[in-house]
Amino acid sequence: MKVVLFCGGAGMRLRGYVDEIPKPMVQIGTRPILWHLMKYYAHFGHKDFVLCLGYRGNVIKDYFLRYDESVSNDFVWSRGGKNIEFINRDSDDWTITFVETGAGATIGERLKAVEPYLRDEEIFLANYGDGLSDLDLPVMIDELANSKAVGSLLLVQPTASFDMVWSSPDGRVTQIEALTRSDIWINGGFFVFRNEIFRYIEPGDELVRRPFERLIGRGALLAHKCTGFWQCMDTFKDKQRLDELYNSDPPWKVWSKPRAALPSEPPAKVA
Repeated sequence: MKVVLFCGGAGMRLRGYVDEIPKPMVQIGTRPILWHLMKYYAHFGHKDFVLCLGYRGNVIKDYFLRYDESVSNDFVWSRGGKNIEFINRDSDDWTITFVETGAGATIGERLKAVEPYLRDEEIFLANYGDGLSDLDLPVMIDELANSKAVGSLLLVQPTASFDMVWSSPDGRVTQIEALTRSDIWINGGFFVFRNEIFRYIEPGDELVRRPFERLIGRGALLAHKCTGFWQCMDTFKDKQRLDELYNSDPPWKVWSKPRAALPSEPPAKVA
């Protein structure tokens, strides 16, 4: 099953810390967040990637053209460095298709641009490329496969430390509650699609606006709630949290942990 990764964003809210590289190339530990996502999907057997390039796509191309396995794998060095034997590998069975989809394209336009590379895929996966999770991916895939829906999106609860405030008509505050404790769910950026999704995308569409509205109108969009770990990387504070987790016990590194059932809920139609 192919995995489409949207890699065209500039990461404007990370500017000042990270300049001149696309957002998916921002490093978490020793590897870019894009790599962590690819390792996540590869863990579940999905190793055929389609990268939708945009802003500074050449940086992503150069990274993989110069890819160094030794950064994230153990190896045996001998004969003065003439012989290097890797004990484990992480990308030798990956296939990556690099597609320039335009610096200013919307997510919908980027997806539409890679349609020719997905014609033989009855179901494929897609991801915003800027968030990590320990989602039990096979469960989400099976939910779509066993339904008549065209698409499924991951719902997560926001991690930002904002407060929600309610007030009366005369301006008095009546209630304050942490956003993270509310029953609000947001788009987590992990998607599963049938190939039919392309019928719902028109020129200029942003993926989760008009195309999803069309799916909702037909009862063809599922929502999968994730109650496990999820963290996006929109701001420098988000990156700091991911770095801190990386240096302790990264929950998204499912490839280095024994497979276990993760908490999930039955799918619900988005209406």
